[in-house]
Amino acid sequence: MNAPAFVLAPEWQILFRYAAAVGLGLLMGLERERNPSALGGVRTFALTALFSVMSAQLAQALGSPWIVVAGLLLTGGYMIAAYQRQEPPAEDPGTTTVAALLVCYGLGVLCWLEQFQLAAVLGVSATMLLYFKTELRGFSHTLTRQDLLAILQFAVLSLVVLPLLPNRDYGPYGALNPYQIWWLVVLVAGISLAGYAALRIVGQKHGVWLLGVLGGVVSSTGTTLIFARHARRDAALAPGAAIIIVTASLMSAVRLIVLAAILAPVTLAKVLPVLATGLLPGLGIAAYGYLKLRPARPEAPLALKNPMELRAALGFGALYALVLLASAWITDLAGPQGFYPVAFASGLTDIDAITLSSLRLYNLASLDARQAAWALALAMIANLALKSGLTLAVAGLRNGRHAAAGMGMLGAGILAGAALFLR
Repeated sequence: MNAPAFVLAPEWQILFRYAAAVGLGLLMGLERERNPSALGGVRTFALTALFSVMSAQLAQALGSPWIVVAGLLLTGGYMIAAYQRQEPPAEDPGTTTVAALLVCYGLGVLCWLEQFQLAAVLGVSATMLLYFKTELRGFSHTLTRQDLLAILQFAVLSLVVLPLLPNRDYGPYGALNPYQIWWLVVLVAGISLAGYAALRIVGQKHGVWLLGVLGGVVSSTGTTLIFARHARRDAALAPGAAIIIVTASLMSAVRLIVLAAILAPVTLAKVLPVLATGLLPGLGIAAYGYLKLRPARPEAPLALKNPMELRAALGFGALYALVLLASAWITDLAGPQGFYPVAFASGLTDIDAITLSSLRLYNLASLDARQAAWALALAMIANLALKSGLTLAVAGLRNGRHAAAGMGMLGAGILAGAALFLR
């Protein structure tokens, strides 16, 4: 619920709405106060929030919603007039502050409507957009034409194509639902795209840990191959490459937990203990390797491709539909036990497709939570085995053994967790 959990007297409930709005106004105003060219600061934003709640209260009391609209127009007009009376500042021509003040006004109206959680999320998000101006501007300047095209494609595929697809089951076993298949494609691509955007914004200036985390969100296999090549070309990069590769693999397990929590929360009771049993020793060996190897900040770039290319999205959708259909067929033919070899084989090439298929079959009641968790564990182990082999083959035994050992510890932990918790 959006209202506070405790019960307040009516007069205190009204004061709580005002206090919440003023708090959000102060938060946004503190950020604007840092900008010397902005005419609106802490007091302006706090008073605007106060004014917006008062306008909403009067609108409700008098039965006239136009009071809220008039207040919004007055707020925007006041700030525009204030900027018109001065020379246009070089750093802030006023548009950002005016827009932020209008958002602050809207947050106050939401607080009066007791939409506190929504107002808080929007207020913090708006403050972050204001604060990270330099990083966002730098990110926009580093975007290539292909990156922008991929972002536009993601918007079209998620906001235009997805709503048009039928939400009905087709094909054998009712396994193919166009809407759900594409929704999952958009979900996986969106997670990868968010990691890619963060990687472009942050870059490599925060060291191997963050590079491994973001690389794992985008593509742990791609990150493994890139840094295995770097370790082969330059042995001095091998310690950092090992930490990045192991961290990226750890993020693969975290990614599976997130997908399970979103798509089939009931399976978390089985999935989480299994993967956590692998994550804990994997994280421990990564930390030990960091302390022992002392990797320097990587000089080699992590040049991953934008994950939201149209061809890649269509290819993943086709692969997911194929794995889902094959999984349903084999499960019907040989029972859940026959699905496990499919999960292991599919994990060698794409862990996301078999993860989504397992969770989809659970939702169709073709698998129970324990069987779905076994499928995810086997797919993860197969994926780790493949990446360990690739690392040793590409980087060589000397430069790749630490990364392979870390992934082996993660895989052994997952296998032990499956044997312990999925009996």
